[in-house]
Amino acid sequence: MAAFDRRADEIQQEIEQARVTLAESVDRLAERGDPKRLVNQVKVAVRLKLESPQGRAVLGVAGALVALIVIRRIRNSR
Repeated sequence: MAAFDRRADEIQQEIEQARVTLAESVDRLAERGDPKRLVNQVKVAVRLKLESPQGRAVLGVAGALVALIVIRRIRNSR
């Protein structure tokens, strides 16, 4: 009967370890999927791209196009 009890204790320890591991995995997944965290990551990535020379060039071209469209609409409305 002592062998049976020992095996039951080993099984109980394995179950407890599995629970701890699962809880840690769930916590990590919840942290990774946190919408606020994801939004902050996107904000940082966009900011870095826009601050690069290529990003500034794209912003300049986009701004010029918007200005041209606004000017054309003002002229056509008269």
